Amino acid sequence: MFMLAQDRKTAFFKLKALEFESNQRSAHTSHPFYPDLVNMLQLPQINKVHRKDPLTLNRYDTDDLRWLAVQQRNPNADGHFVYSVATTGVYCRPACPSRLALRENIAFHDTCTDAERAGFRPCKRCQPTGASLAKRHADAAAKACRIIETSDPLPSLDELANAVGLSRYHFHRIFKKTVGVTPRQYFAAHRNERVRSELRSQPSVTQAIYGAGFNSSSRFYERSTETLGMTPGEYQKGGNGTVIRYGFAACPLGLALIAGTARGICSVSFGINRALLEEDLRKNFPKASFEKADRSFDTWVKAIVDHIKDPASRVDLPLDIRGTAFQQRVWQALREIPVGQTASYTEVAARIGQPSAVRAVARACATNRIAAIIPCHRVIGTNGSLTGYRWGVERKRQLLKQEHAVTKNQKK
Repeated sequence: MFMLAQDRKTAFFKLKALEFESNQRSAHTSHPFYPDLVNMLQLPQINKVHRKDPLTLNRYDTDDLRWLAVQQRNPNADGHFVYSVATTGVYCRPACPSRLALRENIAFHDTCTDAERAGFRPCKRCQPTGASLAKRHADAAAKACRIIETSDPLPSLDELANAVGLSRYHFHRIFKKTVGVTPRQYFAAHRNERVRSELRSQPSVTQAIYGAGFNSSSRFYERSTETLGMTPGEYQKGGNGTVIRYGFAACPLGLALIAGTARGICSVSFGINRALLEEDLRKNFPKASFEKADRSFDTWVKAIVDHIKDPASRVDLPLDIRGTAFQQRVWQALREIPVGQTASYTEVAARIGQPSAVRAVARACATNRIAAIIPCHRVIGTNGSLTGYRWGVERKRQLLKQEHAVTKNQKK
């Protein structure tokens, strides 16, 4: 998704507001659009083709690099240069979908003005003097989002597509590629956020449910725990009453803190200091009540430590972790990476059907609270580098080394 400066500023302040608000919530919940906002803020501003930006033009400062971008129809090169075709007399964007001309008939220009001074006219298909295709898609998706946010019930795909001037199929594909979820998922996430807001302001749970647009309370209660991470009553009280048990155990990675609710494991973290680990747990779950683990919880602790020692062993424990639809897809993809193997952030993004959401995938990995069980350590950089890890790169290296050794021994 591409954003203009004003959009980036709006997203920045919205993100800051959400960060402040998240500190007031139960740690079982997260804002449905948080990773997408982070991803949006990290994307570069569009460089209009009639302006030169030396910091970005350096990426395509040779004809060989520009020709490669044209051959690949690379949309990231749009705004950095245009190319002209001697046999047709037109100039195009690097990502123009028209049939590729022979290299000997192509010349490159820094701006549209340069191309027109050389006697070429703009291509009618890719329209290099107007907004880029990616920008037009982003505008269409943004308009659809505004319609969805102000509609109840959800408009049909045909209605949304007509509103933004696209075909039904083309709109659905563009919306999912740009926003990261389908229109229906976006509508559900927005309505769930309205529920959270209503629960904080309405005197009763029933009023909050109907105020958020649900036609019946039973329909909401069917998925309330998945939506809120707790019952609506608990959420309305700010998460008070949610009990988290936790215990410490020594493991090959140092000291492990394992925590869980009645529903399952909610946190696995590593460190060297009990006080610091406990402090971090309380920060992550500010509204919960905490209890030291009893003997019944020791079974969970032992199972996780055994898994860390022997990554090939299966952990069959319930997990109590909440996230957006996007985060859930990422975390599920991580659990499908076999022991002893790794995948890049780019590969994970492709596996969940969102090849352009690499930054959002990285953010989902960074927000994972259940170390080792949800194996975010198996995700590495495209160049093979370990990149970062919430509990330290050395622990990530040790985990991967240990898993590699286990699988190597199994093959013998």
